[in-house]
Amino acid sequence: MQNITNIESGNQTTITEFILLGFGDLPELQILLFLLFLVIYIVTMAGNILIVALVVADRHLHTPMYFFLGNLSCLETCYTSAILPRMLASLLTGDRTISVSSCFVQFNFFSCLVSTECYLLASMSYDRYFAICKPLHYATLMNFRFCTELATGSWIGGFLSSSVTTYMISQLTFCGPSEMDQFFCDLTPMIKLSCTDTHLIELVTLIFSSVFSLPPFLLTLTSYICIIAAILRIPSTTGRQKAFSTCSSHLIVVTIFYGTLIIVYLLPNRMRDQNKIFSVVYTVLTPLLNPFIYSLRNKEVNGALRQTVRKLLSFTRMQIN
Repeated sequence: MQNITNIESGNQTTITEFILLGFGDLPELQILLFLLFLVIYIVTMAGNILIVALVVADRHLHTPMYFFLGNLSCLETCYTSAILPRMLASLLTGDRTISVSSCFVQFNFFSCLVSTECYLLASMSYDRYFAICKPLHYATLMNFRFCTELATGSWIGGFLSSSVTTYMISQLTFCGPSEMDQFFCDLTPMIKLSCTDTHLIELVTLIFSSVFSLPPFLLTLTSYICIIAAILRIPSTTGRQKAFSTCSSHLIVVTIFYGTLIIVYLLPNRMRDQNKIFSVVYTVLTPLLNPFIYSLRNKEVNGALRQTVRKLLSFTRMQIN
């Protein structure tokens, strides 16, 4: 039952819980959806943790490209854990309620990680730009200190962006209705449920969204325009293929991430059902696909994985003998 508390300044009541409708309109598929998302969660966690472990353990992967990939995989692990466990519990128990404070916490983690991912992807595209367009200066420019500064700045920028936005949302009053047609706590559905004036927070979030998402998007776009132009100038077909193979995995990830974000947040309200489907893509499927995209299309990661498996098998045989 929806919890409410009185507001002393009038006859209004303020809700203390939201109801995340999620996939509640598909009651006959709840168990199937639970099993599906459980498998996705396990595979996502295992895949991303494996990449982090390989990047840390294999000295051949101690390069700027894999340093950022390790950060991205770490982020995807946190990203998935911020959303999927709550969704799984809801599908299993049928309890779709979430306290307002818990909703703020989930949104804070979600928005922090999305903002951080924008900057990490931009840093990765910047790295690929120097590797392909400025190869003679690559080792000097993309040194460990600079890479660490880029990664640290990405995490700090994401934290600052989400903290300000979450603080603004926490100042709103929610009087009902309490139902959100989403499976996690997102900004737009929460603002729509507020019974106080939201013009200021909408303006602030627009400014912060522009500051923390537009620059990395433009940097990523500009980097790939320069990269593609440089690749097209390579005379040999083999050279072009080799150059493109070094950035194709990242380009696929960037396209999926920004493509779904643009669709979700720029589509009109009448297409909310489709928005929910695309929300699944960038919150659930993208973290799942990233390890496969980077491992299946990357010789170094495949080589490190095979070497690790061989070492584990050798160790197992020694223990048995």
